[in-house]
Amino acid sequence: MADAALVCGGGGALGGAIVEILRSRGDEVVVADKDTVDLTDAGAVDALWERLDADGMRPRWVVNAAGGFRSGTVADSDPEQLRFLLDLNLGTAWWSCRAAARRLPAGGAIVNVAARTALTGGKGSAAYAVAKAAVVRLTEVLALELADRRIRVNAILPSVIDTPANRERGLAGGVPPGELAAVIGFLLSDASAAISGAAVPVYGWS
Repeated sequence: MADAALVCGGGGALGGAIVEILRSRGDEVVVADKDTVDLTDAGAVDALWERLDADGMRPRWVVNAAGGFRSGTVADSDPEQLRFLLDLNLGTAWWSCRAAARRLPAGGAIVNVAARTALTGGKGSAAYAVAKAAVVRLTEVLALELADRRIRVNAILPSVIDTPANRERGLAGGVPPGELAAVIGFLLSDASAAISGAAVPVYGWS
């Protein structure tokens, strides 16, 4: 079987930068996004891994970059908003990590994309912050559970990412996707062999 990198959420600005940097170092990259698989569905994620196995592909590195944001205070929140943000930010990482934990070979690595608000909160971002905080806890627990197979599990904590959508919302000074992708590439490389269970801040200058 051929080793590969699986990038979940690879169709967005950050995901595209991750795919580019992994391919530039010679990795075979599989892109999974909302147009190819429902990453919020556990069965669909398992089916994706089964298809890769049937095609002779064996993901060794996994990046969970799927996610999304909706503003809203706790007082104004509703069940649909909470479910949406938990599914999109925590659920996508959870089901992908579950599939990877069952199948990733020894020496593999997983990187989850959380957010700065996972640690600091933020007015008007309650459901998003809660979901991203859960991604950090998931990362820490999974790192312990996979330590005996020397599978590293880490997270990055971006602040604002410099994307067209964020600029349209008036969020300036964000970190370029390529710089975030470079950090992820490091966490998937042998140079970070001693790092697991970490939540790495990548705040830029915002």
